[in-house]
Amino acid sequence: MGAGSIILSEFLGTMVLLLFGCGVVANVLLTRTNADGDTASWVLITFGWGFGVFAGASIADASGGAINPAVTLASAINGGTPWGQVPFYLIGQFLGAFVGAVLAWLVYKLQFDANEDNSGTLNIFSTNPPIKKPAWNFVTELIATFALVLFLLVNPYGSSPAIYGAAAAVVMGIGQALGGSTGYAINPARDLGPRIAYAVLPIRGKGRPDWGYSWVPVIAPLVGAVLAALVAIVAPVKTG
Repeated sequence: MGAGSIILSEFLGTMVLLLFGCGVVANVLLTRTNADGDTASWVLITFGWGFGVFAGASIADASGGAINPAVTLASAINGGTPWGQVPFYLIGQFLGAFVGAVLAWLVYKLQFDANEDNSGTLNIFSTNPPIKKPAWNFVTELIATFALVLFLLVNPYGSSPAIYGAAAAVVMGIGQALGGSTGYAINPARDLGPRIAYAVLPIRGKGRPDWGYSWVPVIAPLVGAVLAALVAIVAPVKTG
């Protein structure tokens, strides 16, 4: 490995280390983050999403386990997914996200009915930043998705099942370290599908789906994925 490759490899790895490390401290210590005042609940949420990634990707193993339009786009840019198949991945991902959200609502239908105030229940389905500044929220989602996709593209696990467990752990880390400011969509389907479900489900006293913000967790992850794909093209990859 040449000097340039060593520098780039260590630069990217150390960058992500500090991104996660400083980020998780900020999430816990700063006010108006998702972990502010109830860190234990936030940790539970991040673990739940991590396990969801592991289960979902394992089930979708036959198609590569992408379960994320941003991952599919980055894979296509890097030659891992044929461009002609990309629309089929996106259809499956967005429809699956919608139906999954509806199923979660069915599981908790009685609790939704008994809840005295459902005005804030959009947070159950989609991301809703504690401080809503779309431009900065865009930057957050871009950076978080960049970290996830870069790991997936240069990971040392190849196509083995270990990648699903590793990806789940990275998603948990992103949630705990970077999710405090936006709720870490890092997946356009994960946000838009449930947001549409929330808009059409008969939840008594529910709030609005906030379509004005909905473009951020869709576009920002795609931009982050493109940037990660471009970096991954030149990033050193260990092959043996």
